[in-house]
Amino acid sequence: MPAGIDFSSNDYLGLAGSSRLSRAIADALARGVPVGSGGSRLLRGNHCEHEELEAEAAEFFGTEAALYCSSGFAANSALLSTLPQAGDLILHDELIHASAHEGMRLARCDAVAVAHNDTDAFGDAIASWRSSGGTGRPWIAVESLYSMDGARAPLADLAALAERDEAILLIDEAHATGVFGPDGRGLAAALDGRPNVVTLKTCGKALGCEGALVCGPRIVRDFLVNRGRGFIFSTAPSPLMASAVREALRILADEPERRTQLEALVAEAERLLVPLGARRTGSPILPLVIGDPAHTMAVAEALQGAGFDVRGIRPPTVPEGTSRLRISMTLNTGPGDIAALADVLAEVLP
Repeated sequence: MPAGIDFSSNDYLGLAGSSRLSRAIADALARGVPVGSGGSRLLRGNHCEHEELEAEAAEFFGTEAALYCSSGFAANSALLSTLPQAGDLILHDELIHASAHEGMRLARCDAVAVAHNDTDAFGDAIASWRSSGGTGRPWIAVESLYSMDGARAPLADLAALAERDEAILLIDEAHATGVFGPDGRGLAAALDGRPNVVTLKTCGKALGCEGALVCGPRIVRDFLVNRGRGFIFSTAPSPLMASAVREALRILADEPERRTQLEALVAEAERLLVPLGARRTGSPILPLVIGDPAHTMAVAEALQGAGFDVRGIRPPTVPEGTSRLRISMTLNTGPGDIAALADVLAEVLP
């Protein structure tokens, strides 16, 4: 159960409890939108709310098409288990989401981990594969903003590499959607719409809703609809939630002040928490690496006892020796909350 001041959620823009999303749900109910879908989208579960969301999302993100999936985990798993074919090669950042690993476990081709945020290492891996006889398509899978350290991927360099080596670039925008880019379209906004780029826009974090949107070429959407087992054989997401996501996209365009307020909170958090050991990331994610897992969890427990919802993260979620506090900034907090957290953290951290 959530308890204490929110320094752990991914509700970066404070939309999960927004009145606009509540009204969108109420309005949808009033016009007869059902709570449940009743089946998979290829049977009776498809609803006009799903299709209208996908059309609006494609226009918002500047892509040919979009596909609404039940969760980011399901979407990542479907992407990597369905799109790469036998003879291809998946190259993924070593810190990529667990959901991507699930997809790669089911993939028809080999997958290779590449050093974190190292574009040259991606290029070297492709060259080595080609020299050993690889003739298929390389797939480069990365996150635009990594969830445990707040680091940004070198997307422009990776896009240039993908263009040079005829690769497809898969970008998980889970923690960037809504927070960065024009109108909150993400860190990959400048790449959306390219024929060799597929992006995943999570709806359950800054958008305050649920589900995920796969955005990219129409052929990718069509292939997932017809071949993606996780899509074909899953009950469709609630049409009510599709209505809420549509409203969330409108909020991103209508209320840029939310991103401005979040930027100010991040700057204040970095001013007060970086001297205590947190990393400066320029994002709502401020990791404070402690190292020892027992000490990490003890500090987290002390902060929770003082009324701050800060969570400790330990292996296997993060590498051995890097247990940390994952402090996240959201519009559910204010400058006074950050100052109070810093005061308690200074007492309990040593």
